[in-house]
Amino acid sequence: MAPIGGEDEDVNMKKKAKESLELSQDESEAVSRIVVPAQRPGESSIYDMFSLRGIRVDRAEPGFVVCTLKVPPRLTDRAGNLAQGAIANLVDVVGASVAYIHGLPMNVSVDISVSYMSKAKLDDELEITSQRLGQRGGYSGVIVILRNKATGEVVAEGRHSMFRPAAKL
Repeated sequence: MAPIGGEDEDVNMKKKAKESLELSQDESEAVSRIVVPAQRPGESSIYDMFSLRGIRVDRAEPGFVVCTLKVPPRLTDRAGNLAQGAIANLVDVVGASVAYIHGLPMNVSVDISVSYMSKAKLDDELEITSQRLGQRGGYSGVIVILRNKATGEVVAEGRHSMFRPAAKL
C-alpha cells in the first residue's frame, strides 16, 4: 500500500530528513577534535556536566525536590528556546532524584511522558518541582513540573515511571 501523498513524496521526505542530519565539513572536523577523557569513579560525566551544570537544588525532602535552572545557551534549540530533549532529560533526572535511595540499585525508567505547554527562552529562570506520586513494590511514579519563575507559566509537565530491581545479596 502506497503512503498518502504517493511514493515520490515519501522518498522526498526521507531525503530531506537525511540531509538535515548530515554534518558540514566544518562541523565534522569540530566533532572529531573533541577529546572525551575516561570517567573516574565518583567524577561527573561529560553528560552530567553538559546537561545538569547550573541546576540548583533549593529544597529536598523525602519524595519531593525543588530545583532552579537558568536556561543556558547549550540547552537551547535554533530558535533560542529550551530544547524539548533538554526538558525530557530534566524530567528524567529530577524525577529520578525523588525515588533515589542511597545504597539500593538505581531505578530503571519504565515510561516517561512529557506535555510541552509553553516555551522557555534563553536566560529564563525555571522552577523544577518533582514529587513522588506513589510506590508499590519496586515500581514508583513521579510528576515533574517545569515552571517559568517570572511568569508562573507552566513550560512542561512530565510523568516518570520507574522500577527498582531487587538488590543482589
